[in-house]
Amino acid sequence: MSSFRKALKSRQKNHQERSQPGFRKHLGLLEKKKDYKLRADDYHKKQNTLAALRKKALEKNPDEFYFKMINSQLQDGAHAPKKAKDEVVEVTEEQKKMMRTQDIKYVEMKRVAEAKKIERMKGELHLLDADSKQKNSHTFFVDSKKEVQSFDLARHLKTAPELVDRVYNRPTLETLETKSIQGAVRARSMKTMAKQRKHQYTILSQRIDREKKLFVISQKIQTRKDLQDKNKKVKVKKETPNAPAIYKFEAKRKR
Repeated sequence: MSSFRKALKSRQKNHQERSQPGFRKHLGLLEKKKDYKLRADDYHKKQNTLAALRKKALEKNPDEFYFKMINSQLQDGAHAPKKAKDEVVEVTEEQKKMMRTQDIKYVEMKRVAEAKKIERMKGELHLLDADSKQKNSHTFFVDSKKEVQSFDLARHLKTAPELVDRVYNRPTLETLETKSIQGAVRARSMKTMAKQRKHQYTILSQRIDREKKLFVISQKIQTRKDLQDKNKKVKVKKETPNAPAIYKFEAKRKR
């Protein structure tokens, strides 16, 4: 029986709905059943909504009243409370100080988090070959001018001439002869490591700049907070993008 069903199923053709006949092309695409179903469902949904609204209107209490009926207005299709023309938002001095305090606490929290990340990155990178690091100088003393002219830095440091320019990981010739080299020795691997190290230094530099900016912002917020006091003050230095304004306050004895 199952083989007969399979044979019958294989002989059945897929149902294909015809398209719009040629003489009715001017009427557009021929509507299929699924298109009619969507249109009918949408029509019935709208009719049901209108019927529910009519029922609600018929059953409404004419004496019903809410103050929001006169104190609200439609904005973008939604009810929103009306704002009085003479309504003025007043903020007390204490509230302003509290707002400033919250702002400075948030900025200080972000600055401390940034400083911790900077310290962690400095501990990993050691800043040995950073571009922004100040170049160190090493002075060698000799007895005569003749020795200055014939001075060989590689021989004095007992290392290979190729390693003289290094500021770290500069093994001596004895170490190179007696011990095996550990780590990356291929040129490609060393190039990749140098590229990664340079990327880390770039990130570190960006974090240091961000920490400095946050420090300046916290100082400026603190200055504005201090200006809210009623003590007499004189501006000593104007505010700049990299530093807050400096004021000199009159000494006042606290009771």
